[in-house]
Amino acid sequence: MNCRRYAYLIAALLVLPALVLADPPEAYPFVSFDEAMAQSKRDGKLLFVYFGRYGCGYCEKTNREAFVNPEVKERYTSHYVLAYVDAESGRRLRLPSGERVPERELGTRYDALVTPVFTFMTPEGKPVLRLVGVQRIEDLINADDRIQAALAKVRQP
Repeated sequence: MNCRRYAYLIAALLVLPALVLADPPEAYPFVSFDEAMAQSKRDGKLLFVYFGRYGCGYCEKTNREAFVNPEVKERYTSHYVLAYVDAESGRRLRLPSGERVPERELGTRYDALVTPVFTFMTPEGKPVLRLVGVQRIEDLINADDRIQAALAKVRQP
């Protein structure tokens, strides 16, 4: 192989990891953060933001053991706008302010330095509750109960 071929091979190997995306739980309507922000404002729902990354064993464990539960799926798909952020991706998002940032920068801004991180947010992007690490079915249900109880108190006259 000549030097030019080596250069192309090395360039391809450096770019390839950026093209591989992390996977959110299957059968959930996760959208990008910027789409979720717009939908959250339009629908008046809180955001549930899943910060994950490709190859995250703890993300996979949570996906396999908690997000497969029908009650979790029913609660989260009906109560929240679901956003997935690949905490290592260079994919650019447009924030409500108009600023464009890569997903990894968004992860840094929301302290998602390890994965998974699950953050419940207002439609304006203000964190309300944060869960870090592997979550069990009961953890996700308890978090939803806490959020729904807090919302009920706010709605009472």
